[in-house]
Amino acid sequence: MRAGVRIGIDPGDARIGVARSDPSGFLATPVETVRRGKGDLARIGRILAAEEDEGATVLEVVVGLPRSLSGREGPAAAKVREFAGRLAARVAPVPVRLVDERMTTVSAEAMLRDQGRTGGKRRAVVDQAAAVLILQHALDTERATGAAPGEIVEET
Repeated sequence: MRAGVRIGIDPGDARIGVARSDPSGFLATPVETVRRGKGDLARIGRILAAEEDEGATVLEVVVGLPRSLSGREGPAAAKVREFAGRLAARVAPVPVRLVDERMTTVSAEAMLRDQGRTGGKRRAVVDQAAAVLILQHALDTERATGAAPGEIVEET
């Protein structure tokens, strides 16, 4: 397992969930929810900079790529690919990777509902919870396979 903090991103139309891993790549935890729109990439860049200011090495950013249950990519995936390309340009030289995120928001919603979070309380953190699930899956995949997860994103 490669050492270094990974940042997990769940990009939605209105909000972006952000998570981080510990430096050993064992556990993903929520960081914050960033409002989508002007300044969102700058905020994510500042999150990475803050990690590095605290002495962490940011190994990569992992972005969830929505696919249908059959594995096909639709319009939402195209939007995420475009976002990931812009993010890659913003955070370079830190690499950005796309990983399959089928059903993570649904799983995050169910998890939060099971914890008793409802309505606005759930909406406030569901994107972070989805980012945690995306990142944790990427960490677990790398630990199981020994290979970096997903596909590398080219800067746009």
